[in-house]
Amino acid sequence: MISMRFPPWAIGAMILGLAGFAVMVAANVRQNRGVKRSLFAYPYSLWMVVFTIIPLLLIAYYAFTDRSGQFTLENFRTFWDSNHEMNKQLAELGFDPAALGGARGTVNVDTLVYSLWMAFLCTVICLFLGYPAALFMADRQFRLGATLVILFIIPMWMNFLLRTIAWMSLLEDNGLINSILTALGLPRMQLMYNSQAVLLGMVYNYLPFMVFPVYNALSKQDYRLSEAAMDLGASPILTFWRVTMPLSLPGVISGITMVFMPSVTTFFIPRVLGGGNTEMFGDLIERTFLSADNWNVGSALSLIMMVLILMSLTLLRKVDPEGEGGSTI
Repeated sequence: MISMRFPPWAIGAMILGLAGFAVMVAANVRQNRGVKRSLFAYPYSLWMVVFTIIPLLLIAYYAFTDRSGQFTLENFRTFWDSNHEMNKQLAELGFDPAALGGARGTVNVDTLVYSLWMAFLCTVICLFLGYPAALFMADRQFRLGATLVILFIIPMWMNFLLRTIAWMSLLEDNGLINSILTALGLPRMQLMYNSQAVLLGMVYNYLPFMVFPVYNALSKQDYRLSEAAMDLGASPILTFWRVTMPLSLPGVISGITMVFMPSVTTFFIPRVLGGGNTEMFGDLIERTFLSADNWNVGSALSLIMMVLILMSLTLLRKVDPEGEGGSTI
């Protein structure tokens, strides 16, 4: 059972936030002698403070403290050495961890590296599949472009969990694919509970997040630029390479960021399609919080992941400072 251990300052911050919200609303109404449009932004500000800023502060607080609330860096050491907690407990019981073969555990670091690798593969596959699709959808002479946009949007109306579970009926041992193989006299294939199934589920769920930013960037391009390049003697391939591709880079970078970040932190897809044989960093964080009931180490792992996400956002801001490649979702 999970024990809720909120520090007193967090509860006080929530109370002060609610009180400050009430004071700002009253001051705004009194100053403007009525309700102005700016007043409607206050609920969103309160939401951001209570459900975004304070939780981030709580994560930082738990990451740099122990169970007694004292400042420590042991949580990050546990990330580097997954056996650190066990070796520490053995030392407290009077045993020598080195004599018992207490080498550094690499489970946490290996899980992060594996998650980054799977997210990289997912992002690359989504880019190679999504860019041509976005290019066809944005082509003014392609009449089915609007239809393809709808076909990409319709699956997103279904719940993320249901979309992932639906793949089980296709990939499991008695699923549709193996049933077709058996009917054709071919041997069954092990399609579930491996990295390939996890990667397939990730690509399926995150592909639209690559397609739509690229499609948005391509559809906003002035087609007269491509026509001018071809009028000056450029071939269609050279026009694409020198005109279309550079102008679509903001959308590509936006799509890469929108696919890579959730791919690293995903945890439901490996659990369902990986069957426990594969564990990604999101699963590790969830297990640390819920199963191990270790908020401090879990917060340290979350903080490490947030640093990676901030690095991705920083890259996005440098390449696309105006947000021109924003998604159409």
